[in-house]
Amino acid sequence: MEIKDLNPQQVWRNFYALTQIPRPSGHTEQVANFLVDFAKKNGAEAFIDDVGNVVMRKAASQGYEDRATAVLQAHMDMVPQKVDESRHDFVKDPIETWIDGEWVRARGTTLGADDGMGVAAAMAVIEDKSLEHGPLEVLITKDEETGMFGAFGLKAGVLQGKYLLNLDSETEGEITIGCAGGMDVVCTMEYQPLNIDSEGMEAYRITMRGLRGGHSGLEINEGRANGIKLMARLLFAAVNTELCWLCEWHGGNMRNAIPREGYAVVVCPKQKADDLKALVEKCRTMFNAEFEAVENGNIELTMEPCDMPAEAIPEEIQVNLINAVMAAQNGVMRMIPTIPHIVETSSNLAIINVADGEVEIDILARSSDDSMKLWLCNSLLACFSMAGMKVEFEGGYSGWQPNTKSPLVAEMSAVYERMFGEKPKVEVVHAGLECGIIGVNYPEMDMASFGPTLRSPHTPDERCFIPSVEKFYNFILEVLKNIPKK
Repeated sequence: MEIKDLNPQQVWRNFYALTQIPRPSGHTEQVANFLVDFAKKNGAEAFIDDVGNVVMRKAASQGYEDRATAVLQAHMDMVPQKVDESRHDFVKDPIETWIDGEWVRARGTTLGADDGMGVAAAMAVIEDKSLEHGPLEVLITKDEETGMFGAFGLKAGVLQGKYLLNLDSETEGEITIGCAGGMDVVCTMEYQPLNIDSEGMEAYRITMRGLRGGHSGLEINEGRANGIKLMARLLFAAVNTELCWLCEWHGGNMRNAIPREGYAVVVCPKQKADDLKALVEKCRTMFNAEFEAVENGNIELTMEPCDMPAEAIPEEIQVNLINAVMAAQNGVMRMIPTIPHIVETSSNLAIINVADGEVEIDILARSSDDSMKLWLCNSLLACFSMAGMKVEFEGGYSGWQPNTKSPLVAEMSAVYERMFGEKPKVEVVHAGLECGIIGVNYPEMDMASFGPTLRSPHTPDERCFIPSVEKFYNFILEVLKNIPKK
């Protein structure tokens, strides 16, 4: 069986179509044009706005013309993560999906159900002429995963809707009414590389792989290992005992993904090579023991000979850099005092690139409290400034503040209980959602977020729970039937 044969077929068929269109963040032109053509073929108005978002409009069903306009909202881009051995090119290749019992997965890559399932459900609503609903708008934003650029660029007046249904949450049976804000902390430095005297020296590439990684909002509280932090521990020991000299360091590739892998290029005196190998093996054993309950003993740490680099990092720079990465806040900083099971403030040390006289470190700071977010960002500023780096704050956004008296959420909760015989959980999450950003230009819009059950988004282990999709879609249809009158 192929995924397009699963139920509800109209949703899975559309999701399959999306998997055939490359759509990593930063490369959404093809899928945007596909969505506009799809809407127009199905009799809906559609256009691409000034920043690349897709907007669709569908008239009300007969007898529902007096309802307020509802907006279905999702994002078109996906996180491009793959296993080491994969040759997949996210800019060119379709996603290869497979059915694993009650789950849909991808072979060696992220699945793109975040947020392809939300887009597919909105497409199904657009094409089905038999549905009962009031006036509808669909907003499919671009580049949510790399900085919510589509939501930031959405202008006031583009949408007319009063109620917004964000289809980007990841546990069926939950309605999200608030989320954390975020800030990108970008640390940079230039340095003058040293020429290497290769006499009596050997070059090695130390590689870290096999970590689970994960979503830096949803899974930051699970204690998963951060590949950059683990590499820093190894380099701290190796450099401070004069076993090697650092030449390059790379790790992570997405600001909102816990880094799963990375590597460092070092040079080592020949007589110390065995000691360095022993340290690498000691760290591999130690890291797997520390994270056995989370990483399942799968952390790989290897040391292989490589070509001798021409240049190395000056001593003071490498020491200060390693020290700063060792000291920088990473992971959960505080839980919400009044909701202690939800993370309030966290930091994800996401990307490091050190080579050719340049250093860049990217960190995503999150918090549902603006003052705590500022404290976290300033602590990172202080840490990396002491290492001589320039620190800039970019792409900041406030959290989506929950409206516990939302008429939309009250109606959705009642609908869910009637349909499924139990009340949904109404939650605030630590992950970033576009609702708060959209709400800046649409302050009167009532919003809620929900979705099917996904696990391990932003990793090659991303998967979608098949039974949850039908419940999710039927819930959308029933909510649309019950949107209040104007």
